[in-house]
Order: sequence, then C-alpha cells, then structure tokens
Amino acid sequence: MKEKPRILIFVVAYEAQATLEKVLHRIPEGIFHYDTEILVIDDSSKDKTFEVGVKYSENKNKYPVTILYNEENQGYGGNQKLGYSYAIKNKFDIVVLLHGDGQYAPECIPALIEPLLDNSADAVFGSRMLTKGAARKGGMPLYKFIGNKILTKIQNFLLKTNFSEFHSGFRVYSVAALSQIPFQYNSNNFHFDTEIIIQLLAGNFTMKEVPIPTYYGDEICRVDGIKYAKNVIMTTLLSRFHAVNLLYDRKFDLHKNANLFYDLKLGYKSSHTLAVHEIKQGSRVLDIGCGPGNFARELRKKGCVLTGIDMYEPKDKEVFEKFYLWDEARDIFAQDLSSYDVVLLLDVIEHFKKPEAFLDSLRRCVSTKHPKLIVTTGNVAFFVVRLQLLMGRFNYGQKGILDITHSRLYTFRTLQKLFVQCGYKIEKIRGIPAPFPKAVGLNLFSKILLSINDFLIHVSKGLFSYQIFMVATPTPTVEAILANSINTSRLKAREILNEVKKT
Repeated sequence: MKEKPRILIFVVAYEAQATLEKVLHRIPEGIFHYDTEILVIDDSSKDKTFEVGVKYSENKNKYPVTILYNEENQGYGGNQKLGYSYAIKNKFDIVVLLHGDGQYAPECIPALIEPLLDNSADAVFGSRMLTKGAARKGGMPLYKFIGNKILTKIQNFLLKTNFSEFHSGFRVYSVAALSQIPFQYNSNNFHFDTEIIIQLLAGNFTMKEVPIPTYYGDEICRVDGIKYAKNVIMTTLLSRFHAVNLLYDRKFDLHKNANLFYDLKLGYKSSHTLAVHEIKQGSRVLDIGCGPGNFARELRKKGCVLTGIDMYEPKDKEVFEKFYLWDEARDIFAQDLSSYDVVLLLDVIEHFKKPEAFLDSLRRCVSTKHPKLIVTTGNVAFFVVRLQLLMGRFNYGQKGILDITHSRLYTFRTLQKLFVQCGYKIEKIRGIPAPFPKAVGLNLFSKILLSINDFLIHVSKGLFSYQIFMVATPTPTVEAILANSINTSRLKAREILNEVKKT
C-alpha cells in the first residue's frame, strides 16, 4: 500500500437522525492522517437523517464530508453498491463500511484497516464472535447469538471456510478487490454481505477477521431474521451449485477463474471413475481432448500407453507416448485407429460444431480391429435444467451442462441417435449423478446425495442423470464392407477355379 492511501469511510444510514452525528464524531482523528473522506448515503429516510448529515458536513471543515440522499430506497445491499461504486469511481484505495445507527464502534477502524495497509489482506471483517463471551456480554440477544452461530457453521461447512461469523456489517475492503468482483449483481437485501464474501472467495482474495466489541442499544432492527436466514442459506447453496456447474449465477461468475479444462473427478461415481473402470490394464488409449493430461496420469497407473490429442499442449507431455495438436477443421491425423484398444471422448462431443463429420472421419480411420469408444457428455434433460426452463431461465456458464463453449446439447436419445446414424454400435449407456463432492467435499453428506441421485437415475435416467456415459464401437463403413466383399469374392473365386482346374 502506498505511504498515504486514499481511505473512504462509507456510512450507510437509514432513519438514523438520533445516532448519525454521534457516530461521525467517534471516528478517530488519527484516521485523517491519511487522505481520508467521509461519505454518508441516506437511503431515503423519512426522518431528519439527511438534515443531520448536511449540518455536520457544514460544521466539520477539517476533512471532506459528502452527504448523499437516495430519492428511492435502495435497500441495505443497494446502498452498499452505491458506496463501493463511488469508491471505485473516485479512485480510493480502501473503503470502510460503517453503520449510522451506532451498532459498530468507529474507534475500531484503525485496527480493521491495518491488514490492508500492510498488504496482508484484501478484506477485513470485524467479528463479534472471536472473543469468547463478548457478544452476549455486549447485549446480543440469545436468539440472534444462536442464529448467528448456526448460520455461520452451515456456511463454513458449505464454503469450506473457517470464519467466526459471516454476519457482521463492520467491514473494510480493498477497492482494487471490489473492482474485480461483480457486486453490482448482488441482492439489494441484507444477504448482500454474504454474497460479497462468496465473491471474494471465488476470486481467491485474502480475508481476515479482527475482534470488535458488541453493542446493542435501542436501535430498531430492520432485519426479518427468518427471511434473512433463508436467503443466506439459499445463496450459499446456489453458489456451491454454481461452482460445480449444477446451476449458473452471473454474480458468481468471475472470469479471472475461467478454466479451459474440467477438474478430475475421482473417488466417487463420476464420468472419470466409470471410464477408469472400463479401461483394461495395459490398454493402448487414444485420448481425444486430453486437456492437461490429468486423466492420462490415472491411466498410466494401470500401465496404459497413451496418445493425446488437443487444441492446447498439455503441461506434462511425458505422460503421453505421442501427442498431436489438432483442430476440428482438419482430419484428426493420418493413422489407423485399429492400433488402439480404446478411444476416449470425455466431455468432448458437445464442443464440435459438426459432430457427424467428426464421427464419420473417426470411423474411416478404422480398418481391422475396432477400438472401443468411451463417450461422456452432459445430459441437457437433467431435472435442474428443466426446472430452469420452467422458471424461464436457460443460462450458459463457464462449465457444466450449459457450458458456453458447447455447440451441441444432448439427451440420451439424441446422443444414441447421433452415434447409430454415424455407424456405431452402442454397447452400453448409463447415467451419472451430479458431482456433489465438488460442491460440499467428499464426505458423508455428499455420499448420501450421490446415493439418492443414483437411486433416482434408476427411476428415470433421462430426468436425473447429470451426465451420460456411453460405450460404442465403430462398425465397418460401406466402403470398407464393399472392399472386403470384393477381396473375399476374389479369393473365393480363385479357390473355386483352382478346384475346377484340379478336376
């Protein structure tokens, strides 16, 4: 951080005429040794909050104080969007979120900004739970204390974090970090605070907690606890579903994390697990769309010999005996696929603009022995996608069934029809459950979800399969059959003629 950073103390205010001036007076003088400004945004109060703010700004000329008034109420989250946008637009380095009702102690601001000043954090949260017993001593009602603990425990479990609390409104953010997350898509309600934490987690930003005192006075609580808890849990769950591509939500789509390749899914029933089990020890394998080679490394453990094909070179070429750079516009390469036992098309077929031409080309590369094709792809008829359609949504994302790079979408029937029409014999086809361990970790909970999903697949594979797993073999082409018939006929005719000559 530079020697004299620009700091914005952003005060959210709603009907705080009795407390706002006291809160502003309590801001430590030492904070103004930096290039500091105060911003108060009155969110359409019906009392004299704005008037109190204006009078304060006129009487306090030592440092800049800006008082804004929202003509229409924007909500707690909506008001934060305005403050953070102001900070970004005016090139501040740090923004402190402070409440105008006096619930949080302004005296703690220096402690909260310290980790940002020494570049050890991108965001700091004031926590009332770090010091044991402090929250209750400070007057936090028992029901709020218990609710805070339960919600935080659930969120830590789902997000794989270890925060002491998610629900403090006393926060400090790096403006550079805020400028990289799409907070403008967040809710205008109170669970905005949860959404912005999830976005910071998705962006791999560093967050710290600092203990703060708890104070509950006669301020009016405007949070509907039941509704807030529901929104927090639903938002956290949706963020995990987004992370594993079960659902798509624009606010959790941080482009800096875009990844061209799918993660390896092993240790539970998945496309990769089924493919590993299907391939025999020591097989010769052609991996089309091999990516960085993570799956190939698993097959090497089984003694397989691998050839890789992809548009991008793998990080470690040594895992492959051979590697070919390739694009869809050209034939894959001039060699006989009969030298392979298995051809892998894992999450590949959906990326082709002309899959029919590709499968025809692949089939023509087979002469004598016909390799086994292992194919996986997303099932667009998965019940989650159907529910989205029912709600009028069909959103593409970075990965998953509705990956934005997908050119074709398949159901069980359409995938089978494609391969049969292109001259392939379907050996087996089955459904794969959603990768719940990617969302909540490989634990008892995810195993239960996988078991439920697997049971439902047996009820209706078209409705409850997240992915399709298929094994197929190419049949001889018409040209190959004709050529074989001609050769066979010549041989048989020669044998007959030789017998005739003998007689």
